[in-house]
Amino acid sequence: MQKALFLDRDGVINREIGNYVFTQEQFIWQEGIFDVCRFAKSKGYLLIVITNQGGISKGIYTIQDTEKLHQYVASVFELEGCALTDIYYSPYHKDISKNILSKPSSLMLEKACSKYNIDAQLSIMIGDRPRDIICGKRIGCKTIGISEEAKEAEPDYWSKDILGVQTDWFV
Repeated sequence: MQKALFLDRDGVINREIGNYVFTQEQFIWQEGIFDVCRFAKSKGYLLIVITNQGGISKGIYTIQDTEKLHQYVASVFELEGCALTDIYYSPYHKDISKNILSKPSSLMLEKACSKYNIDAQLSIMIGDRPRDIICGKRIGCKTIGISEEAKEAEPDYWSKDILGVQTDWFV
């Protein structure tokens, strides 16, 4: 079986700007994200993005906008020597409709585990919100919180930001 590093997008891969990020111009990379991901790849982890994109159901941006941005994100990860295995996103928002896909649901993680033969217990979820940590815990992943807010969900490991993620947290 494989192991994976599951990454939330906004707040983990790119800076949270307090508004919906859906264009390349708005996308500001988090310092240190590629170092963490290159290290994870060197340890045999698949890299999979798991992200809620509720702005789609709110009509702020489209699925096409999201997929265009994700193509850009994937291309930069590849150029940085840590190609992504996949990107999963939920286009729903809890204020618009009930759904079983958006975090804190673990369905996107479950789909990835099934598709790529991933052992959740060997895997890690990094998030900046309690919903990310809850999502990872639901399938038995180790969890890394990288914000004060994420700390509320009691992750297995915690750092104030991605730069503080420790290499010994990876199996």
